[in-house]
Amino acid sequence: MKLVTFRHRGSHEEKAGALLDGGWILEFDRSIPACRGTSVLELVRHADTLLLLAHDVVSHAVSSRPEALVHESTVELLAPLPRPLSVRDGHAFRQHVEAVRRSRGLGVISEFDSFPVFYFTNHLTVVGPGDVHVGRRRLEKLDYELECFCVIGRRVMNPTLEEADEAIAGYGVLNDFSARALQLEEMKLGLGPAKGKDFATAIGPWLVTKDELASRLESTPQGNVLHARMTAHVGDELLSEGNVDQMRWTFAQIVQRAADGVLLEPGEVIGSGTVGTGCLLELNESGATKERWLRPGDVVTLSIAGLGSLTNRIVEDPAR
Repeated sequence: MKLVTFRHRGSHEEKAGALLDGGWILEFDRSIPACRGTSVLELVRHADTLLLLAHDVVSHAVSSRPEALVHESTVELLAPLPRPLSVRDGHAFRQHVEAVRRSRGLGVISEFDSFPVFYFTNHLTVVGPGDVHVGRRRLEKLDYELECFCVIGRRVMNPTLEEADEAIAGYGVLNDFSARALQLEEMKLGLGPAKGKDFATAIGPWLVTKDELASRLESTPQGNVLHARMTAHVGDELLSEGNVDQMRWTFAQIVQRAADGVLLEPGEVIGSGTVGTGCLLELNESGATKERWLRPGDVVTLSIAGLGSLTNRIVEDPAR
């Protein structure tokens, strides 16, 4: 299923549903009594009951629940999980790591191949498709980052790789917006990105459950590998492309690391990190672009095969 959170035009109330063929959305409030008032987060938390029930209804919704269908063009799509419990972001693509460290005059250290790492970003500034409001200081070298994310769907602690994969409820597209001027300043202090990252993380346009990705998921001794082409456009211009399967560390390995001595809960988001060529910092460093950064009015579209396209427009917030 493709799980969505949306609002009817003119309403502030968030609704949960599933995207069907043709752009139709099945609204769970009007189709599944047990799911009335339920959020996507609650569906993920109760995957063995509510999510299974939703899956059964979705499979024949067009013919049996026409009164519960709305078209995506008539609603406002939000982040599928507007308020995830946490957001961790990984560092799993070697090409990107090499380029970013080179921009700081550094090489890749051996620990990169020893264990997967991640940092926590601000789960309270998660956004979905649409406008992203950015303050003036963050518009200095504003960047996108082309990433994939997974969502934890069951409680897990100290898992095997197989258990880590089983704990993943689904996947989606993530844009880790980055204020590079701030980030490069603060990372000299050795505590990782903070103000350069905490203003907006976009996820969406939906959360795709694993059953829909069976043909793209390959089982390996290191965990499941997702084969899915990734692209980034600014306006009509293709700037970045890669594949989720280029991750040095699988999602299972990142989840296993995150859950080492820590209980992960359903509704936590984990990003892959940026694919090679997947940001302007890297493209500028390689010479593919020349001091190019996002500006107000730019429309950024990140796409991953099987997971959809996440489109955001940059809007400047007036300075105080």
